[in-house]
Amino acid sequence: MITYQTAVLPEWVDYNGHLRDAFYLLIFSYATDAFMDRIGLACDDRANSGTSLFTLEAHINYLHEVKLGAQVQVQTQVIGHDHKRLHLFHSLHIDAGQALAASEQMLLHVDLAGPRSAPFSAGSLQLLEAFIADQGELAAPQCVGKVIALAQR
Repeated sequence: MITYQTAVLPEWVDYNGHLRDAFYLLIFSYATDAFMDRIGLACDDRANSGTSLFTLEAHINYLHEVKLGAQVQVQTQVIGHDHKRLHLFHSLHIDAGQALAASEQMLLHVDLAGPRSAPFSAGSLQLLEAFIADQGELAAPQCVGKVIALAQR
């Protein structure tokens, strides 16, 4: 499911004409915000409920070059969730082409008054389940669960 679309802006590009590594995370962060809107955690909802999502961990895989002016979109897949946590996978594409980058994220639902972890509301869980139903039976993406390591000699 497409959660975010944007053009690659001049201020996001490095001396090689490529999207800077930090701006991949920015684009994925905006996709997470858009996903939050879809599960009942939009700005107004967060203000009313006093809850939000915090990122616990994020991994980015840079797979192909992204250049100035490219029109990119983020596709989002829910890998799993429990009553407080959400495992998301974002992939960056031009149109529906091959993935240019990927971001795996573990998010925690938080009561901002603590701040402390808190269960998702029934409404958010219902919307989350609807999102999962809409995505159908998707296989786990190839980049999920990767760790950074050098091969042992």
